[in-house]
Amino acid sequence: MRKLRLLITRIDRIGDVVLSTPIPREVKRTYPDSFIAVLVRSYTKDIYLNNPYVDEIIIYDEDGRENNFRQMLKKIRSYKFTHAFMLLPNEKLNWLLFLSGIPYRVGVGHKLYQFLTFTKYVDRRKYIPLRHEADYCMDMARKIGVKPELLDTEIFLTTEEKEKAGKFRKEILNGRRYLIGINVTSGNSAPNLTADEYKKLALKLSEDKRYKVVITDNNPPGELLELKNVAYPNINNKLRDSIINISSLDLLISSSTGPMHIAAALKVKTLSLFCPLTACSPKLWGPLGNESKIILPEENYCSTVCPGDPKLCDFSGDGGIDSDKVLSQVHTILK
Repeated sequence: MRKLRLLITRIDRIGDVVLSTPIPREVKRTYPDSFIAVLVRSYTKDIYLNNPYVDEIIIYDEDGRENNFRQMLKKIRSYKFTHAFMLLPNEKLNWLLFLSGIPYRVGVGHKLYQFLTFTKYVDRRKYIPLRHEADYCMDMARKIGVKPELLDTEIFLTTEEKEKAGKFRKEILNGRRYLIGINVTSGNSAPNLTADEYKKLALKLSEDKRYKVVITDNNPPGELLELKNVAYPNINNKLRDSIINISSLDLLISSSTGPMHIAAALKVKTLSLFCPLTACSPKLWGPLGNESKIILPEENYCSTVCPGDPKLCDFSGDGGIDSDKVLSQVHTILK
């Protein structure tokens, strides 16, 4: 087999990109001399910075103009890739990989444009049996002979970044023992507590002299701004700076969202709110590679109280999740 030159494409959201990070590591384990590049959007490239298993980060051109497409095509061709993985079905990207002359391409599912371009595929078979998203993605690597040993996600910091995180931690703790982050928003991608319930949680935690609370969102809702004894270090931050700050935490509390996966990839403890429905299940989207605890509503909550739409669910009502329930688990995971 000629030297493997692999392009891994993941052009969606932060959490999805984090869950692709096991692939280059496991491919390099099987093919140590391979060349691996990742194709990502500009706002997620920081996830792969300093990754020892990735030889090149290519920024996906989000502009649909014909001239830009041609430039992107020329750039990808120049790498002479032998293989490409398309982790998110996307017609424009599919044609880009095909016209770039990459001989072996793998996508997800059975799209017409994949058939027309002779793209191989992996099938999730309606998530039966239900596995983790990172494991489904790894099926592409299995298709080229990789036998993965580990699905843990990873983000790598430089020595200077670790020192910066340590300095930040020392200054913000100011004598307190634990640094707890709360990520309030979820991009409307999963059930989540209301801003008011998060406010109650932040205030209750900040009353405990052991804890220093930080809100990790880049743009927190108004109800969560200017709380007493609460800090907001990531407002308007670049992603890499937010990653460095998250690495300094003892615990991140959130729903199923990108910062949760960032924390897991940095080996920071997570306490995460999840829904048992298949599309939102922790079996599919849970944190990987860290010490984590999942909080779910009571068994009958989804059938009796939940509105049925994960994007509308705020865990309120009998059998749901509130600040007190989360608080009780904080003491458990930090003991």
